Amino acid sequence: MKRSGRWLVVSLLCAGSIAGAQTFGAWSYFGFDKNGYPGDALLAPLHRTFAYTGYWLNDPPGMTANPWAGKRGVVRAAGFGFLLLFNGRLEAQLKGQNAASLGELDGRDAVLAAEREGFPAGAIIFLDQEEGGALTKEQAVYMEVWIHAVQRSSEQRSGYRAGVYASGIAVPAGAVRMSTAQDVRTRFPEAALWVWNDACPPAPGCVVPRGNLKIAQSGFPGALVWQYAQAPRRPEDTEACAKTYAADNQCYAPGLPQSPATRVDLDVSWMADPSQGR
Repeated sequence: MKRSGRWLVVSLLCAGSIAGAQTFGAWSYFGFDKNGYPGDALLAPLHRTFAYTGYWLNDPPGMTANPWAGKRGVVRAAGFGFLLLFNGRLEAQLKGQNAASLGELDGRDAVLAAEREGFPAGAIIFLDQEEGGALTKEQAVYMEVWIHAVQRSSEQRSGYRAGVYASGIAVPAGAVRMSTAQDVRTRFPEAALWVWNDACPPAPGCVVPRGNLKIAQSGFPGALVWQYAQAPRRPEDTEACAKTYAADNQCYAPGLPQSPATRVDLDVSWMADPSQGR
């Protein structure tokens, strides 16, 4: 059964979590995402800080298996909300191929994976667009068909919705500068947006602020989620907040021993369950 945002607020407060920070009546909910599954034993310690976690529906980038598969029940029982992710195709994988056919295939696979994991109707699945800058022709075709394939599930029993994870950092695109998130918003306004921008400023670095961190600071006030820190940090854009990262330039969950299992990217949303996957 889906839980309302109000129910999640109450449950987090009762648990003593700092995942939700309140300032002047507005709420910010912090989460983490990572390619590798942190392990069952770390879920409770992580939930002391984070309200939700990223959850891969297929093999994460650079991996040949999905360590998150079958973990929805234990993650949900630990109190987490979800950010559902489907790893999309790189430009090199689309070049010279039938991008529309691949988008249809992957969109259907995303829906099937979400059903297999038991995610409820109405949940948002984010397409992981790893590469920055304006979309190429093949990328735009692939993304459009993928989005439509996921949205068509709303006409069936699953009813999932589509979102896109994309860079919010503008780079040269011909005579102008454009970010992937800007391009996605223009082309596909119906898709929910999870934008990453770890440049300091506006990002505060590898910290979980006690006060409110507003998504509008990312440059995308309409985004559902802002990923504001990455592990490892990107030196070219994070020198101003380098001291918030560990000595090895990684970002680790606060208050926990530093290890590959506690290495995380940091996110903020105005929802405690951004994908509505509970």
